[in-house]
Order: sequence, then structure tokens, then C-alpha cells
Amino acid sequence: MHRHSRALHASVFVSLALHAGLLSVHFTFPEAFRWKSPSTSLDVILVNAKTKKAPVKADALAQANLDRGGNTDQAVRAKTPLPVTQPDDAGKTLAKAQRRVQALEERQRKLMAQATRKPAPKVQEAPRKPKPKPEEKPATGPSGRDLADLSLAALKLQAQLDRRVEAYQKRPRKKFIGARATEYRFAQYEEDWRMKVERIGTLNYPPEARGKVYGNLRLTVTIRPDGSVQSVELDRSSGLKVLDQAAYKIVRMAAPFAPFPANIRSDTDLLVITRTWFFGRGDKIWTE
Repeated sequence: MHRHSRALHASVFVSLALHAGLLSVHFTFPEAFRWKSPSTSLDVILVNAKTKKAPVKADALAQANLDRGGNTDQAVRAKTPLPVTQPDDAGKTLAKAQRRVQALEERQRKLMAQATRKPAPKVQEAPRKPKPKPEEKPATGPSGRDLADLSLAALKLQAQLDRRVEAYQKRPRKKFIGARATEYRFAQYEEDWRMKVERIGTLNYPPEARGKVYGNLRLTVTIRPDGSVQSVELDRSSGLKVLDQAAYKIVRMAAPFAPFPANIRSDTDLLVITRTWFFGRGDKIWTE
């Protein structure tokens, strides 16, 4: 019994030693069979163009060959999958749009000409035109949207014309008269205006100019129907500030002038009198 126990212990010890030896053994592949990873990475991207020639050294995988391209020398990639619009396509699109605008403007001018033209007198019905042959197709007219745009543009233009005509009709009726008036009614009014201005001007000759400063200037005075002065404009200066200011002062002192008589008021809203003023020796003022 003691002998069997010793044999069992010896067997267990030998088994443990064998297993320990087997676990300590490591197996390795030869250097030639080892897999080596490439030194550079290879990306997979989508391209929106392709070339017939494949690149010699590809930087990425794609669905088609692409040997360079783009519009920059920098190492960048496009951020959008959309194709790049070609310059030729953009030019054709712009030219097409310009031709359409020109065609619409031409139609608008024709419609305005027809709208402003007086209606023609009725005439006998013209003979009917022969029907087009089956193989001939009638020309395609403008679309409904084009006609709507043209009608709107025509209405806007007509409104502008109406406003201009109305503004022109509201303008005051002016009568420009100078030193020589042809009609008696204007000549008489101007003569009365001249006598009043010269009388008040001589009485109020500028004190700082008496006996030493002389000259002439051209002045335009606009008078309302009630005789009040609407505006005074210096058309040509005398070169002397004292005389120019004196002319303005004399007009204000002489105002208001006589109201328009009935024969002038009937067709005139403003009288515009332009005359040359003389500041002469003897400290006198006269106009021509």
C-alpha cells in the first residue's frame, strides 16, 4: 500500500513538470512570413469628375480615375459633391437671360404704342386667311405669364405718364417779359412796375455808394397775381456786393406791386420780369 502511494505521487509530479514545460514553450513565425503594414494611408473619397489617364501615385480610392484637377495649387479637397459650373454654361445662361429681357422690352414697347394710338375707323371685314397646311405649325405665342408681366409693366408706364401730364397741367402759367414787351397788356404792367422801382430805388440809393460807387447788374423778379413777390434772382452780378444787396432791398421795399388786371389774370399765374439795373452818376437808378 505504501508502495502504490509513492508511485502515485511520482506520477503526479512528473505530469505537472511536463505541463509546465509545455506552457513555457512559445511558437513564432519566421520573419519572411510576417505581414507589414504600408507606411502611407489611403483614403476613399467621392469625386465629381474623371480622367482617362489613371494617376501614377494615388492619394485616395475613388469610384473613377482622377489625375489632378481643380482651380488651386493648394493641397485641398472640395467640400461639396456638386459639380463645378463651367464658365461656358454660365455665359450661355446669362446671354439667354439677356435675350429674354430684350424680347420682353420689345413687346412692352409695342403694347404701349398700341395703347396710346387712337382707335382706327371700322373697315370692312378683311377676307379670311387660308388655313395653314397640316404640315405647317402655327407660331407659338407668348405664355400667359409673359403677357401678365407685360400688362403690369404697361399699366405702370401708363400711370407714370398720367402723373407727368397731371403735374404739367398743374404747373403755373408763366409769362416772361423783358425790356421790350409786345402785347400792350404786359407792356403797360411792366412800365408801371419799372416806374415804381426806379422811383423808390433813387430815393433809397445806398448811402455807402453815393458819389463813389457805380455799376450795373441783371435781376429777375417773379410776381404773383396779387402783386406780391415770389422770388428775386441775380442773373449777373455787378461785382460790387453793396449794389447787389441794394437791388434786392429796393425790390422788397417796392413790393407789393399792382395786382394783375383781368386781361392778364385770365391766362397768367406768374409774371417774370428780367431787366438790367443801372446805378449811375447823380445817384440815380434806372432799368432797361
